[in-house]
Amino acid sequence: MASQAMTLRLGELMVQQGLISQDQLCIALIEQTLNDLPLGRQLVRLGFVTEAMVRDAVADTIGQESIDLSTVIADIEALKMVAQEFCRRYHLLPVTYDEARKTMVIAVVDMFNVVVLDQLRAMLGGDVQIKPVLAAEAQLEAFIDQFYGYELSVDGILHEIETGEIDYQSLVVNNNTYTQPMVRLVGALLMDAVKRGASDIHFEPEQAFLRIRYRIDGVLQQIRSLHKSYWAGLAVRLKVISGLDIAETRAPQDGRLSMNICGRPIDFRVSTHPTIHGENIVLRVLDREKAIIPMASMGIGTSILKELRLMMARPEGILIVTGPTGSGKTTTLYSLLSYKNTVAVNIMTLEDPVEYPVIMMRQTSVAEANKVDFANGIRSIMRQDPDIILVGEIRDADTATMAFRAAMTGHQVFATLHTNSALGAFSRLSDIGILPDIMAGNIIGVVAQRLVRVLCQHCKTTHTPNDIERTALRLKPSDAPQIYKPIGCKLCNHSGYHGRMAIIELLRIDADMDALISRRAHLDELQKMAFTKGFVTLAEEGIRRILEGQTSVAEVMRVIDLTSRLSISQANSLI
Repeated sequence: MASQAMTLRLGELMVQQGLISQDQLCIALIEQTLNDLPLGRQLVRLGFVTEAMVRDAVADTIGQESIDLSTVIADIEALKMVAQEFCRRYHLLPVTYDEARKTMVIAVVDMFNVVVLDQLRAMLGGDVQIKPVLAAEAQLEAFIDQFYGYELSVDGILHEIETGEIDYQSLVVNNNTYTQPMVRLVGALLMDAVKRGASDIHFEPEQAFLRIRYRIDGVLQQIRSLHKSYWAGLAVRLKVISGLDIAETRAPQDGRLSMNICGRPIDFRVSTHPTIHGENIVLRVLDREKAIIPMASMGIGTSILKELRLMMARPEGILIVTGPTGSGKTTTLYSLLSYKNTVAVNIMTLEDPVEYPVIMMRQTSVAEANKVDFANGIRSIMRQDPDIILVGEIRDADTATMAFRAAMTGHQVFATLHTNSALGAFSRLSDIGILPDIMAGNIIGVVAQRLVRVLCQHCKTTHTPNDIERTALRLKPSDAPQIYKPIGCKLCNHSGYHGRMAIIELLRIDADMDALISRRAHLDELQKMAFTKGFVTLAEEGIRRILEGQTSVAEVMRVIDLTSRLSISQANSLI
């Protein structure tokens, strides 16, 4: 009865605060009878609220404090006082310890588990006061891993496969339930990749061994090398959980799987491809928490953010995002759409394929099986009363024509296009077959972007630029800027970098630019006009990030062409 009353109070409180509607509460309560999840987790699973919203609402209900663990810095002394196994078993995390006051702040998911709190007091000694604060469950599990670090039992599992001796360490990770070692090996590798922040996992068979690589922050890193005798079992297990045909080894296959890692669902898109040494398998990691970043948290400059919001205020037209594969175009589009995603607008998307399901958006995968391509999909969507249309990629004349037709009939259209720069979008569209008269007046703006790695804040060190770097940065002889270079430490896996950020050039199309586009002006004229409007190139934006100490010269030169600033001898020395 107490838990039922708590459920009703939480649901009613969230309705009163306007976090959910009465209809959404009723849906969650019906679903709760089917799967017996707590109401807060049920609302998150349905996409009605976020973990943080539930955490704060529960804290308000019980009159206790809540905590956002992403703002917390690990307290080494507090972590030493509480065993990692205890934290994992009882879902708690020591946040801070005040030696003078003998007080420890503990993040918990259940404020009323008196037994656990009593056990913790006994572990710490009677003179330590415990102050529990409420944390989101998924966030807590992730930060236990981050603060304590984690140990995989891959070597133990491999030893078990070879000798038959049970690896008890991996059994503890899997809640003491015995499963076949090959099943645990695949699970351990996928979990490791997610915890390291990998975007892709590569299983690459060679003649005598299997190479396992992760793509972390856009760069491939070799993680393990296993004897090829393990590959048959690993490949079969990956195919089984991905819904692929285990008997088919000579043709490419595509599949999908989902796992619950760190308390949240993680999707993997699986692709197999035959090679001379066996099937190559690559998994794309689709972490929904990282898919949609609020516009204010994208790490872009204030002036660019204001310009973006001004562009998105236009009720009709097409906004184009350009860049090579892997430059974060989809993430940027989702972030822009999330800014507009309310019950007042109908957002419909065409994607190849849909990677991240988003509440309230009507998402469609473009596939032969669905008998939907981009051009036909736009025709169908136009009859669905859309306000905003997302076209995953403009790749041919039919798709481009339909996208511009939608923009000309009062819709806001978002689309991606493969070009190297914002100004290059016009020649690319012209090459596809869009007339300049159609472009003029219908393009809101063009966003070109690249992703660069961010220097690890714990180990980056100051660096005196050499002659090539000074030339690339266009420094004067009297300039002595403080720039940084990567070193590498345990916290960044010895790469020197941790995380990535977007480098963006933004071209807003106004009446002056439209006049040039309609009369087929040369690229030089367009560029000159753009510069008079305050246009900042990718190179200049990258250099600004270098001088701010966020990234290195080598990293910016890896993704943005700065060779035009160098002499021939300097450019040759880079090769």
